[in-house]
Amino acid sequence: MHYTQEQIDRANAVSLEDFLRSQGESLKRCGKDMEWKAHDSLKVRGNKWHRFSNSTGGYPIDFVMEFYGKSFPEAVEMLIGEKGEGQPGAVPAPSPEFHLPLRNVTNANARKYLVTDRGIDEGLVDLFLNAGDIYEDADHHNVVFVGRDPKNLPRYAHCRGTGDKFRMDVAGSDKAYGFGYQGKDDKVCVFEAPIDMLSFINLFSKNWQDHSYISLGGVAYKALQQFIEDHPDVSTIFLCLDNDVAGEAACIQMNREIPEGKKVYRMRPPLKDWNELLVNREKIDRSKWYVMTDLRIKLDSEEFVPMIRMSDVEQTEVAFLWKPYIPFGKLTILQGDAGNGKTYLAMQLCAACTNKAELPHMEVHEPFNVIYQTAEDGLGDTIKPRLIEAGADLEKVLVIDESDDDPLTLADERIERAIRQNDARLLIIDPIQAFLGPNVDMNRANEVRPILRKIGDVAQRTGCAIVLIGHLNKATGQQSGYRGLGSIDFTAGVRSVLVIGKSKDDPNVRVLAHDKSSLAPAGTSLAFILGDEEGFRWIGDFDISAEELLSGFEKKKESKTQEAKDLICRMLAGGKEVFSDEIDRAALEKGISSRTVRDAKKELGEALKSKIGEGRRKVFWME
Repeated sequence: MHYTQEQIDRANAVSLEDFLRSQGESLKRCGKDMEWKAHDSLKVRGNKWHRFSNSTGGYPIDFVMEFYGKSFPEAVEMLIGEKGEGQPGAVPAPSPEFHLPLRNVTNANARKYLVTDRGIDEGLVDLFLNAGDIYEDADHHNVVFVGRDPKNLPRYAHCRGTGDKFRMDVAGSDKAYGFGYQGKDDKVCVFEAPIDMLSFINLFSKNWQDHSYISLGGVAYKALQQFIEDHPDVSTIFLCLDNDVAGEAACIQMNREIPEGKKVYRMRPPLKDWNELLVNREKIDRSKWYVMTDLRIKLDSEEFVPMIRMSDVEQTEVAFLWKPYIPFGKLTILQGDAGNGKTYLAMQLCAACTNKAELPHMEVHEPFNVIYQTAEDGLGDTIKPRLIEAGADLEKVLVIDESDDDPLTLADERIERAIRQNDARLLIIDPIQAFLGPNVDMNRANEVRPILRKIGDVAQRTGCAIVLIGHLNKATGQQSGYRGLGSIDFTAGVRSVLVIGKSKDDPNVRVLAHDKSSLAPAGTSLAFILGDEEGFRWIGDFDISAEELLSGFEKKKESKTQEAKDLICRMLAGGKEVFSDEIDRAALEKGISSRTVRDAKKELGEALKSKIGEGRRKVFWME
């Protein structure tokens, strides 16, 4: 491709700040210059750039060729957005003929620099000197590093000063063929500079000649790309670039460019580069000479994570099957002791959804399909008769068939398919414990949480209300949230918790209490009759909380202050001495505030004694 001199001049006049911003790069002000965040040693000002880490610089075309791995024509096109081929008066892109610098008669200066100044093993240095891949130039006594193509022809050369920080690629060098070493296996290690490469081999010398090594002459992908094209069987690539911002950014970019099917690892030195590690290796434990990262795993986790921006989320209102007790699209737990009427209540719910039967405070819905999955009661002898008694439309009550010895679990994909195929808006699982799966320990939060999350996602996606029926444990004196069987995460992982308990005064009276409500104010407790000659019937609102229901209290609730006084007296009975914070903790578990505890202590008056005990903690006792 050819470009006119006018086009080349325009390309080199482009503002590098504007160009980098157009590529989505991040810049920050540094005095009069702008610093490229991906390469913290590089500064741009207008159409000029300078990289202080290796004393290089120039104009926009050089910049694009260096950092974006473009050829001269590609760089011009990228900068001005114009094709050049076939234009009148066009001139070819400069392509200086490549010549290796004249060799000095001796390599003494080069050898001394690499061995003494850089700490590289003399045997390793001599191997590359004898091969002609490293030598000393005659004019300036620089170290010359030679890069060869697959035919072993020199195509690249990099000069490094032995007495100063001078470094430069020889004119006409093809950066596709960097200084390196061709091994026998399918592994290649990649470096920014030749000295880094030699230092790495020095550090990890065991069987080093089995592997391949290439230096990029910077952080551009071009040399690695050519190596992969020339050696398609290479399977494992170790990116051993510098431990700095530029090195990290280059590794991320190269990982994107490397073809699929290759293993890609990032090997990071503990210091800035491998030569710095080499000269300081005695100070660093060998086990800490590098950190290895699988970039393919890292890329999967960083690049492809789908994100939802809250500004794009459509705000919606929660819809309820039975407000506020059972929401659509969410999980609800209905729990109680055995024989307290959980299944009977579920039948009433089925009737309300399939045949417009009335439930207290429930809005009437047009009939819809319900899935009722049970593992405790027979369908023919128990469930069907109770559904008939409740007045449910049996045509609309469905059960997922498990007769082929394929037990259903909460993680079963059949659940979502069944909901969608039958347009079900209510799913009842009775009891939850029977559908967890054989490998799930209901007492382990790390096993319960994923199961609840999966079935909760089903509810969310389908809009179906899912009610999980569970049994309570036999513990007493605990908060209601801890009475459910298994992990507390059952309660924590759902949006609504309903509790059924017996009335203390009348064994035929059951009370439904709203123990947890995350989406609306908790509903009032509801009472119903179960067990007399009239069968199931609702009584109405009932003034009792879930805590009181499970603890055996009735409607006449003592004041919180009196509760606190009774608690203190029980704890101090028999002359016991109890720390103040222990009393506060016990009260909190009963839903009694610290302030109420203080009021109770005042009302107990002189009967309550105190002193300062061990650790400056206050101790109480009663006489």
